Amino acid sequence: MPAQQKKLIFCTAGLLSLACALGTAAAVGTQLWVRGTTLCSTGALLVNASGAELHKFIGDIQYGLFSGQRVRQCGLGGRPLQFSFFPDLLRIIPASIHVSVILFCTVLIVFALVGAGFFLYNAFGSPYETLHGPTGLYLWSFISCSCGCLIMILFSSEVKIHHLSEKIANFKEGTFTFKTHSEQFANSFWTILVCSLVHFLNALLIRFAGFEFPFSKSKDSGTTGAVDLMY
Repeated sequence: MPAQQKKLIFCTAGLLSLACALGTAAAVGTQLWVRGTTLCSTGALLVNASGAELHKFIGDIQYGLFSGQRVRQCGLGGRPLQFSFFPDLLRIIPASIHVSVILFCTVLIVFALVGAGFFLYNAFGSPYETLHGPTGLYLWSFISCSCGCLIMILFSSEVKIHHLSEKIANFKEGTFTFKTHSEQFANSFWTILVCSLVHFLNALLIRFAGFEFPFSKSKDSGTTGAVDLMY
């Protein structure tokens, strides 16, 4: 492949990695990871609410990795409440999983920036034979893609398996009991998915640029060695 086309491919991959790093950093600081509604089941049972009356007992909830907001709706009007995970909710959430999600987000940002730097270095400079070359590019892309996948797996398990929304909705609630009415992942969660796919695409771009995979060997090497042994 001509050098100009390789430069174009590496520049594209570098800019994509940089965009992923910025997108992940923006996603970490937002409250747009989960959106949903909660049902005040205690209040609904007290008045035997159904149909249109049930909407008076359905509140809203949205949160991210550090903070969020929930609207407490128990038939007497909504009351918005702000909350933060550290240190308010640290006792009721699976703290190890939540901290791991934040840690992998940080790793994803760092390695996305490192990958962007090496992609641009390979586009405009003379690549080294080790970490600056194709092996390093595959490595940074693989680590970033793996971190993105781990973030989605851990966070989705925290939300779905450990019922994170219900734990948040029932935080410091002695009288009323809230249940999850609806729940869906929001923009920041899908940003991580897009970033993971982009890093996988970068690995394909490296291969498209003409580089072999790091541990692949030429088929002719074994044949040449056998011929040399015969003589």
